[in-house]
Amino acid sequence: MQTGAWPTALPKVLTRIHAARGSSSFSEAMPKLDVMPHFSLLKDIDPAVSLLQTAIQEDRHIVVTADFDCDGATACAVAMRGLRLLGAKHLSYAVPDRAIHGYGLTPALVDELRPMRPDLIVTVDHGIACFDGVRAAKNAGWQVLVTDHHLPGDRLPCADAIVNPNQPDDVFPSKALAGVGVMFYVLLALRSRMALPSVELTALLDLVAIGTVADMVRLDPLNRALVQAGLNRIRAGKVHAGIAAIAAVAGRDLSSLTSADIGFSIAPRINAAGRLEDMRVGIECLMADSRAVAEQLAGTLDVINRERRDLQQAMIASGDVLAERAHDEDALVLCLQDADWHAGVIGLVASKLKDKTHRPVVAFAPSGNDDDMLRGSARSIPGFHMRDALAWVDAKNPGMIERFGGHAMAAGLSLPVAHFDEFNRAMQSVGQVWLTPSILEAFIESDGPLTPQEMSAGTAVALRDGGVWGQAYPEPQFDDVFEVLESRWLKEKHLRMKVRKDGCVFSAIQFNAPQRETGERVRLVYQLVLDDWRGGDAVQLMVRHRQPA
Repeated sequence: MQTGAWPTALPKVLTRIHAARGSSSFSEAMPKLDVMPHFSLLKDIDPAVSLLQTAIQEDRHIVVTADFDCDGATACAVAMRGLRLLGAKHLSYAVPDRAIHGYGLTPALVDELRPMRPDLIVTVDHGIACFDGVRAAKNAGWQVLVTDHHLPGDRLPCADAIVNPNQPDDVFPSKALAGVGVMFYVLLALRSRMALPSVELTALLDLVAIGTVADMVRLDPLNRALVQAGLNRIRAGKVHAGIAAIAAVAGRDLSSLTSADIGFSIAPRINAAGRLEDMRVGIECLMADSRAVAEQLAGTLDVINRERRDLQQAMIASGDVLAERAHDEDALVLCLQDADWHAGVIGLVASKLKDKTHRPVVAFAPSGNDDDMLRGSARSIPGFHMRDALAWVDAKNPGMIERFGGHAMAAGLSLPVAHFDEFNRAMQSVGQVWLTPSILEAFIESDGPLTPQEMSAGTAVALRDGGVWGQAYPEPQFDDVFEVLESRWLKEKHLRMKVRKDGCVFSAIQFNAPQRETGERVRLVYQLVLDDWRGGDAVQLMVRHRQPA
């Protein structure tokens, strides 16, 4: 079979779905690692590798500084494991406490690192906006290698080398790498420089897959290849003990793990440590080689995640009230703050409220280490570039925002409490210009209807395993009109239905369903999945949206 052909055994519905996402061949739809652009295309990769090679050969102390989210945690684990595989002996890591140090490599974190006497600092998943922290590290006499993927501002930190595909004049073709992907590329280049081809860096791909999906970066062909390779290893049982332990407490089967399982079950448990406690718990779990240690740490992560869910529900409830009030005031960008909110959870709150309102949301909470400062997390909708919006506000109002960074769809910032009202007005000004009626019109994308014959277990398995679904390559979902035969509420919030189409009867369920009447005929937007409860060849419709037909 030619690489460009569609396999004849591939279900036609899967071919149609991939084509709708821009893939014109099987090799585009299911890219392999041979599509990876060469690491030499990354700007500064040579000086970066030289720093690491010299540090390893001269047994210098390398300290990896991580971010406190899942991408940062997996990037840290990849760096620590990979550098050890390549010969590093004097190796440590540090992760900031968001309430004490703030985000990334800050002067406060540098002060805490002094007793460790680093020779080389390697940042993972941050650093491109850490001007003061990098300068403090350089003033301390340390070398600094920044590895990051966030969009840079109009200046760069004074690091010895910066590896970031989004920095100016970088010709690396994929700009969507997550922080863990950038660090993986650095290790590939270092292995080549040190002429150690037998070092099996592919053993790190399960971690790369977890971090890439968790950070919700665009799943371009490179990222899909990395995630697919990682999933293949996980499904084959070639997985680090920590990931296996987290999957176990989440009730997920490694042999059939999907990118959706990563996004909804694995990543939240790792992220919870950085949101509420100490991300070192998550990193230690990912670095554990002992099954017993991994299981103990995974259990701790699971407990923290349950606490996070309870806190998140309470914050979203108060956020709904604030969002309704802002909507009544005709706000186009929802800028919300609550003195009782937790800074570690505001990103989740912003995301949920963005989905509910189809408006860009910037949620603020007290910073935790300064009563006069707010920590903000922003989530956007397609067509409104959040980081560019913050940059515009910053340019028009110098000194209003203390610091900011991020991407088109997500960003973070620090803001003095006294500047909140002014910031809100500035964001409304941006919204009035940038948010056109077409952008503000909410819609649901669908892959159309399935025939009754296609609504089978074989199709459900093909959809589950037949692609890496996620950001910018969405998981397949379908829509159609069904006759409602039965409906009942579970725990007053989940709706179970029995529906019929063309004489075929299907089970359907909608979790956290809106409390409205279903009617005798209903249009459902759904995903076709195996019904694990009934087993066998049973399928069910996982309803994402419903409305009267």
